[in-house]
Amino acid sequence: MAFVQFSRVCLAFGDRDILKDASLRLASGSRSCLLGANGSGKSTLMKIIAGKLNADSGDRAVQKGTRISYLPQSGIVHRGKTLREEAETAFGFIHALLERLEETGGQLQRTDNPDSAVKNLIEEHHNLQEQIEASGYYMREAEIFMVLTGLGFSTEDFNRDVQEFSGGWQMRIALAKTLLEKPDILLLDEPTNYLDIEARSWLEEWLNSFPGGYLLVSHDRYFLDVCVNEVYEIFNGNLKQYAGNFSAYEKTRQTEIAGLVKRYEEQQEEIAKTQSLIRRFRYKASKAAFAQELIKRLDKMERIEIPESLKKINISFPPAPHSGKIALTLEGIGKCYGQRRVLAGLDLCLEAGERLVAAGPNGAGKTTLLRIIAGNDSEYEGNVKYGTGIRAGYFSQDAAETLDSKLSIIEYMEAEAASIPAPLSLFPKLRDMLGAFLFRGDDIYKSVSVLSGGEKSRLALLKMFLKPSNLLILDEPTNHLDLYSKDILLEALKKFTGTVIFVSHDRSFMEALSTKTLELTPGTLPANRCGAKLYYGNYSYYLERVKTQALTEEKKPSCETRLLTGVNDGLTMTNEQRRAADKQKQAAIRRLQRRESEILGGLEELEKEKKRLEAELEKPQVYSNGEKAGEIKRKLDKCGAEIELKTKEWDAVTSELQIIK
Repeated sequence: MAFVQFSRVCLAFGDRDILKDASLRLASGSRSCLLGANGSGKSTLMKIIAGKLNADSGDRAVQKGTRISYLPQSGIVHRGKTLREEAETAFGFIHALLERLEETGGQLQRTDNPDSAVKNLIEEHHNLQEQIEASGYYMREAEIFMVLTGLGFSTEDFNRDVQEFSGGWQMRIALAKTLLEKPDILLLDEPTNYLDIEARSWLEEWLNSFPGGYLLVSHDRYFLDVCVNEVYEIFNGNLKQYAGNFSAYEKTRQTEIAGLVKRYEEQQEEIAKTQSLIRRFRYKASKAAFAQELIKRLDKMERIEIPESLKKINISFPPAPHSGKIALTLEGIGKCYGQRRVLAGLDLCLEAGERLVAAGPNGAGKTTLLRIIAGNDSEYEGNVKYGTGIRAGYFSQDAAETLDSKLSIIEYMEAEAASIPAPLSLFPKLRDMLGAFLFRGDDIYKSVSVLSGGEKSRLALLKMFLKPSNLLILDEPTNHLDLYSKDILLEALKKFTGTVIFVSHDRSFMEALSTKTLELTPGTLPANRCGAKLYYGNYSYYLERVKTQALTEEKKPSCETRLLTGVNDGLTMTNEQRRAADKQKQAAIRRLQRRESEILGGLEELEKEKKRLEAELEKPQVYSNGEKAGEIKRKLDKCGAEIELKTKEWDAVTSELQIIK
């Protein structure tokens, strides 16, 4: 079994211990995630496992032949190929296997001596064939199509130059290549950062069917719950393993750490008392020695620390100004980009206090709708009417671009609070608010101008907590937040008494916050029709309704079948209509019986061809020749796929025939 194992790994940057005696084992079938606060060393540990960074000490063991693929958080750019060509580079490692397969095949053809060397060659040749087949190389066209479309690329994208894609899509390309490599151990650092919910759902299914092992870093609670069965947590350099998914880890961790929190609070109280005594006696000559003893005791004390997620920081939006009962009314909203329509005839009425999530695939118009509601897009059809007293706050995906200041982060936030003006009670809370959104310690003194795009995005979101609003319009507010910050934002939004309209790709966040769901359907050519449907429930309710509707549609007989079986949408049939229907029924039965006979004949021929190819593949002169074996294997795969399609068609025909009869 393929595996990678580390024991007592240590790594320090300067005087800071990143990892202390960390041990970890990943093998085929591992379903693991890695948790820890920002800066705790998650990405560093990933790089050590991938062999891209050396630890200071510790043992590393990797099973011979084990392939490890690593996807970093960001920074990958592709050039010089089409998307299709770039995806195929994932199979580059197969070329060496094909060359060796050809070598062993040639050696076997040149000898018939049944000694141990020949037996070893036969075994090696067989193993090489199995590796190549398992990689999907002979079916790589289908594999590439499945992975690229699953991650949101259209077939029109396949011939585009990779340099045309934006940063987020560059990372999707990198993810696609990593998955296509089909390694034994997969290391994915924040793979969902650039994925919409449809692509995330597809990735969840892919990972659940992946035979190898993987280690994930992610801030998506739902994604972790459905994809992992063990959790590793880095805390203060120590790595600890927990059984179960993320929710199970949370419960175990909360119970486990209750005693630690109590000891932490007791220690903080002791420290406060000791510091008070030091201040009291430090400058009294008769007590100076006693004060120095207290200082030494304090310096030697092993400080108890607790994770940031357990330091409860309760922040909230300013009280929502009073408004009328109706918060927002949309009348006939439509929008086109050139010849492409994204919104058409959208009507909506939201009452104050409701929380609406806009759902739908990429290109459905979710961001466009939010821009129209916020007043950032004036080129649209229809009317947007705010209710009485409505004051809107808008957070967009490009909010980071509006922040450019030479002030430090804390100075910038203080200046923003003063300009509103915010209540005086808010100023002492600014540091806690910044800490909740991952600006901690000396980070708050960094200049706003040097912040990354993600950091600026978090700061722009935090600014919304300063300004009193009663309608919040939020486009992807959870991007660039960790699990801890998401929880703080979610609690603040739940307590917010105003109206919220939002778009997110974080399923657990969507389910927890929404009270209504607006499904947007993208326009399709040539009709370019698009639609919208309102569901009176949260995102989880919406998914259940969509699933139920899909099952109902599957079971619903075709229009022709409904007519032939006498189901006529509640209309009473005349004798003439009944006779005509009976004739159509008999004709349909004959047509379906002919088709059934044709399909069965085709299946019989395909089964014969399959047996012939299998027999051919078993011949020594074929299986010892890599090129011939590969060609026959491709024909076998094609034959198998045709049999599967024919079988499904036969099932559909026989079902329709039974209904009509």
